[in-house]
Amino acid sequence: MKESSAHVTNMNKMLKNIKTDVMVDFIQKDLNGITIVTNKVVSTLELQIIKNYVKNANHINAKGVETPRLSQFKFNLKIIGISYL
Repeated sequence: MKESSAHVTNMNKMLKNIKTDVMVDFIQKDLNGITIVTNKVVSTLELQIIKNYVKNANHINAKGVETPRLSQFKFNLKIIGISYL
């Protein structure tokens, strides 16, 4: 994602608005989509907020955003993978 630090800041503002202590640490683009790393394991509500932000990002086709998923590895539980086409 272009300007990933701006996206991190914006997602953190949205998460702060719902009074959560989850913060996005960084965003990384990979072959299957993007990976968003947070400081804690996210709840369903927090995951939905992040998904909505990604869907509304200008350079991402919202129709290509699939359901976000949490990593199944215990040591990576705070990593969110969001695939896009």
